[in-house]
Amino acid sequence: MIQIIGVTEECKIENNIFVKDTDFSQYKWFWVDFAEPTDEEIKHLSTTFDFHPLAIEDCIQSLQRPKLDYYANHTFYVAHSVREEEKEIYKDEINFFLSENYIVSFHRDSSKEVKQVWDRLRSDNNVEKWDTYHVFYEILDKIVDNYFPLIYKIEDELDKIEDNTQNKSMNNLMIELFDARHMLLNLRHIVNPMRDLLYKMLNSHHLKEIRERREYFSDIYDHLLKLSEMVMSNREVTADIRDSYLSLNSHQTNNVMKVLTIITSIFAPLTFIAGIYGMNFENIPELTWEYGYFITLGVMGLIAVTMFLWFKVKGWFK
Repeated sequence: MIQIIGVTEECKIENNIFVKDTDFSQYKWFWVDFAEPTDEEIKHLSTTFDFHPLAIEDCIQSLQRPKLDYYANHTFYVAHSVREEEKEIYKDEINFFLSENYIVSFHRDSSKEVKQVWDRLRSDNNVEKWDTYHVFYEILDKIVDNYFPLIYKIEDELDKIEDNTQNKSMNNLMIELFDARHMLLNLRHIVNPMRDLLYKMLNSHHLKEIRERREYFSDIYDHLLKLSEMVMSNREVTADIRDSYLSLNSHQTNNVMKVLTIITSIFAPLTFIAGIYGMNFENIPELTWEYGYFITLGVMGLIAVTMFLWFKVKGWFK
């Protein structure tokens, strides 16, 4: 679907515009949104707007790295928005063809950020403050702002894993922990390239319009820096939690092995004595003793108690 907003020289908005047979030169500036376009609609990128073939190819081949390319009459941008489905983070590509007179947005999937800015522009009575770069800024700002709820949600999940108020098993906690690390890894692959894109925009000598609005785009860049730091710090938290759980699991295993070792050590001499008196030969010692059985049991008990006390003095039970 192709939607078009045209702003006249009198700063009036026109909505009922069709891409075919429209003289775009009559508008002060215009915004064309290719939302989930068909193959037939994609052809307008070359036939109607005469964009560079390489930029059109980047639109068709989705999931490019966030970047910007300079062309004769416009600048081409690739940005990534995020969405979460079933504890999995996906990135959607939004492409922009930007000049002083027009902005063309292109996205294969529905974009709530584009829709929010579109609706806001249509309902705004103060159209004079809008231009193509302000539209571009608003969309980028919405894209970056939508990163934060995902980070906050992951932080809440990590707090639950660390506190473990539901007394979940170690295996379940480790599964949840590695799911959180996977989501953070996906976010890092989205946030860091976007941060690099904004840095390149702010320091480019070719983008005079961006430099004139530096304070706005610098604010987005600051948000991306904060997001990058939050992603890294939370990944460190997951590593700390993982190491703590592994250390606790190793400690519990060592305690179990220590108890088993103590039991085995105590019963080893008792088993030896019982084995001797379980031998089948005629001249067994103490065979005629009336209290030989009880004496043997007493000796075995004395050995067990002595070893127990000796292990306790050695601190094996601490």
